[in-house]
Amino acid sequence: MKPNLAVAVSNGEPQFLEKSRHEYTNDDNKKANLDNVARGILYKTLDKDKNMFSKIKTYATAYDIWEKLVQICEGSDDTKENKLTVSQQKYEAIKMKDGETMTEFDERFSAI
Repeated sequence: MKPNLAVAVSNGEPQFLEKSRHEYTNDDNKKANLDNVARGILYKTLDKDKNMFSKIKTYATAYDIWEKLVQICEGSDDTKENKLTVSQQKYEAIKMKDGETMTEFDERFSAI
């Protein structure tokens, strides 16, 4: 992975609306290229998951794609808080069942 890729994903593609392609500076070209690389990686990663890919294919920048993926996978702050609360309740309530092996218990525990 290229070292500047995270910058392209976290900051999004620069706004070039007032420039034509031949007016790009070297820095503009570099940022646009990083965005293309990041989008390519995201597309290739999600290519096998047609449902997920269909949700992000209309977004123009890697940043926009990433934000949509975060929203889909993690949800809002309220959703995250609810998931954490449910996980804490499951953790506090977990007990080994009669006849359950340590391996089975460990699998249930790890699923929390």
